[in-house]
Amino acid sequence: MTDSKIAKVRLGTGGPEVGVQGLGCMGMSWAYGPADADESRAALERALEMGVTLFDTADAYGQGENEKFLSPFFKAHRDEVVIATKFALSISPDDLTRRIIRNDPPYIRQAVEASLKRLDVDVIDLYYMHRRDVNVPIEETVGVMADLVREGKVKHLGLSEVTAAELRAAHAVHPIAAVQSEWSLFSRDIEAGVVPAAGELGVALVPYSPLGRGFLTGSFANADQDLTTDDFRRTMPRFTGDNAAVNAALLDPVRSVADAHGATLGQIALAWAQQRATVHGLPVVPIPGTTKRTRVEENTAATRIVLTKEDLDLLEPIASKVAGNRYADMTFTSAGRE
Repeated sequence: MTDSKIAKVRLGTGGPEVGVQGLGCMGMSWAYGPADADESRAALERALEMGVTLFDTADAYGQGENEKFLSPFFKAHRDEVVIATKFALSISPDDLTRRIIRNDPPYIRQAVEASLKRLDVDVIDLYYMHRRDVNVPIEETVGVMADLVREGKVKHLGLSEVTAAELRAAHAVHPIAAVQSEWSLFSRDIEAGVVPAAGELGVALVPYSPLGRGFLTGSFANADQDLTTDDFRRTMPRFTGDNAAVNAALLDPVRSVADAHGATLGQIALAWAQQRATVHGLPVVPIPGTTKRTRVEENTAATRIVLTKEDLDLLEPIASKVAGNRYADMTFTSAGRE
């Protein structure tokens, strides 16, 4: 395994420079079943060694526990890392499908102070609105976020799961460095509106779940049968019942491309996501999640795989054949508003 560091790219016009692949840290504390804390810490260190500098968390992950877990690593490497966290979403620990979304100014101020305390830092490098509360004008929400920048509590702003119109309205209030949305071989709806808008505005795309929450790696075929009872993926329609069988069959062309490159399924899925930057002409920084050093090495190696036109043509039809929604409740995503 090569120790070559990954390349760098800038998030948006005037945004921070980061490695072309980030690290999603949610699973180190929450959602995907038990995680080994020591191995997770080792994965963080290995990611930094490989050139990963964008580390992604949120106050919703384990009700703040993920931010606390990451704090010692961030403090030890404060000048080397770009800390991304989020506000707006609360998830009930007793019901993972129950969500509360708030974008009102008092809540935002409360949330940022809480995140700063849990992270034990003076400033957050990239602060995202995690989900959109349609009852609050986005100009009002971003206006408060802009105040946080002026007050020195936040350096750059991001949005997650927004429409093209919402991105434009937000960017008119304050420059947006990055939009985070699900984008993978299985999820490509943002290409219709958000991606072109981001390209026009000079905003980077940060794809979350670029590995289809692990499904695109072949690590599990049916969430009900293969995953622990506390795994969040058991609530997702794509990974259970008849949908799981349909979607597992869609991995066949990914396997063909992987065999041709001597790569893993996950590496091809990530290479496809990385190559969206060339296809669409904008910065793209996927944030695959893992808790293992070996996966960090595998994932970062994918940044050096270049898929051919023939490869891309073979992979192109997959998304249109996927069975089931991303979530059981899609109302808290941008899908119904675009």
